[in-house]
Amino acid sequence: MTVEKTYVIKGEPESEWLLVDANGQNIGRLATQIASYLLGKHKACFTPGVKMGDFVVVVNAGSLAISPKKMLTKMYYRHSGYPGGLKETNLKTMMQTYPDRVIESAVWGMLPHNKHGRALMKRLKIYAGNDHPHSAQNPTRVELKGA
Repeated sequence: MTVEKTYVIKGEPESEWLLVDANGQNIGRLATQIASYLLGKHKACFTPGVKMGDFVVVVNAGSLAISPKKMLTKMYYRHSGYPGGLKETNLKTMMQTYPDRVIESAVWGMLPHNKHGRALMKRLKIYAGNDHPHSAQNPTRVELKGA
């Protein structure tokens, strides 16, 4: 029986800046592809547990394609830490007030829930409108699969 060795990249991997347009996109399909870019799974030298993914800038987060039924039935929960402190907000209210948190929550659910995942979330920049302050990084526009 032969045992294959795990490939580990040597040195510091190069990170790029990617620009994703969320206009008319489905939340789940968008989040899976963003999570894949953050983890670095699109690269040939992918190594699990190594911060080798790219920085992702998401624009037009306020114009996602969401069905009307999901707008009312999907709920977001947060807890104050006190007894009886559970707060719930539906997707419609979240899209009106904080559309960036909708994508942020979906992407976070698809990343590892540990120190590595928290470091990857810092590489995600989400903006409700078309403008973003990362033009100096010269992000390359990415066409999403299935869009």
